[in-house]
Amino acid sequence: MHYIDLGIFVGYMLVMLGVGYYFMHQNKNQDDYYVGGRNIGSWHIGLSVVATDVGGGFSVGLGGLGFVMGLSGSWMLFTGLLGAWLAAVVLIPRVKSDPAFANFYTFPQIFDHLFNRKVALVAAVISLIGYLGFTSSQLLAGAKLASGTFIELGLTEALVLMGVIAVVYTVLGGLKAVIYTDTVQWIILMLGFILIGLPVAYFHVGGWESMQSTLPSSYFSLSNLRWQDLANWGITIIPIWFIGMTLYQRIFASRDVKSAKKAWFIAGFFEWPIMAFMGVSLGLLSKVAFEQGLLIIDLDVMDPEMGLPILLRTILPPGILGLMMAAYFSAVLSTADSCLMAASGNLSTDVLGKWMNPKSENTQIRYSQLFTLILGVVALSLALQMTNVLDLMLYSYAFMVSGLLVPILFGLFTKYRNPQAAIAAMISGGGVTASLGMTDWKLFLGLDPNFFGVFTSLAMYLLVSMVYRNKKQNKIEEYA
Repeated sequence: MHYIDLGIFVGYMLVMLGVGYYFMHQNKNQDDYYVGGRNIGSWHIGLSVVATDVGGGFSVGLGGLGFVMGLSGSWMLFTGLLGAWLAAVVLIPRVKSDPAFANFYTFPQIFDHLFNRKVALVAAVISLIGYLGFTSSQLLAGAKLASGTFIELGLTEALVLMGVIAVVYTVLGGLKAVIYTDTVQWIILMLGFILIGLPVAYFHVGGWESMQSTLPSSYFSLSNLRWQDLANWGITIIPIWFIGMTLYQRIFASRDVKSAKKAWFIAGFFEWPIMAFMGVSLGLLSKVAFEQGLLIIDLDVMDPEMGLPILLRTILPPGILGLMMAAYFSAVLSTADSCLMAASGNLSTDVLGKWMNPKSENTQIRYSQLFTLILGVVALSLALQMTNVLDLMLYSYAFMVSGLLVPILFGLFTKYRNPQAAIAAMISGGGVTASLGMTDWKLFLGLDPNFFGVFTSLAMYLLVSMVYRNKKQNKIEEYA
């Protein structure tokens, strides 16, 4: 590791800690800590949303997809564009214009309003578990980047370093620190891709003709995937825009409906095509470099997600490498901090809020910071046990989607609001997805466990609703 790269890396991390420290003194209450004072503009929200959703995990994951399947891996984030724009048109007007939601901090509080406290508690536990897994995936992404780029840094040491930085500045600064650093981090990532990563890698492997002669034509096609791939990504990623705690926090933080919708349209556009093609293109270039013998690694033991950081380590000179790594670490931190804030909000407001009675706003913030710290340590411990970034991310997404999607859609957009049905749908949907995900069974048509979890959730909601409706009707007839 050259001292210039080390200096850039350390300097960047110190800036992030400084931002957290600054906003620690700006936060006066939970409105500031969890929803940024509810007065943040469209571009800050939009860039924070895309930085959170794509972030380091998808950056590393997209690189892995580009290494394995080429440009077709970009379709994964096309589902992100669909989810963002669909939520802008359907969800945001429903949530942002409803005065009942004006003082909410978390997603499960909506369940409390639509159903009851028990439903909100189950939703909070599902969301908490999911976002802990997602935070862990981001820390693992950062560790892979660091250890793949800096030879002297092992994966475990890199993971601890990334975890400490992300947890500390998130604990200190709350959502304002998260959103404003997300904006800067996303700009740094985009500039790093456009000005450094892509052009240097492209010329290093010999340009377009060299790429075409090195890899099969399928790598440059947009149809090098199965319909099951697109279906599995769609059932997992599109619904997250309707049940993601990090996204509801930003809806609450937006000034008004118009501002929030604009932010979501911005986020969708940056996801696909911009981020999608840049991510898989860098992964594709790392595959070209490997096939040309520029990356000296045994394919049998090589993790495709490590191809990109190893490529950058190989081709970038001192100083430039540090800048590019700062860009990637920006992406990692921008997602890890948001997911950690979501999990903390679930724990402090939805799970333990009933038993907490702080004497002052400052005490309330201190409790929130303590919970953020505890969950950060748990997420770091989980990351130490995992190996694949994209799998951990999608598994966390799928668990939340299968448990929360059906009840929130019935609660927000229909009159069929049955608390017992909601709880049954959450437990059965999340349970089926989690159980199938832990087995080695070959599922029908190669579909993702999330498909079966979502349909189980829907079936249970309808079944329990029908049973309770029949019981209610029988009671009415008895009294008559």
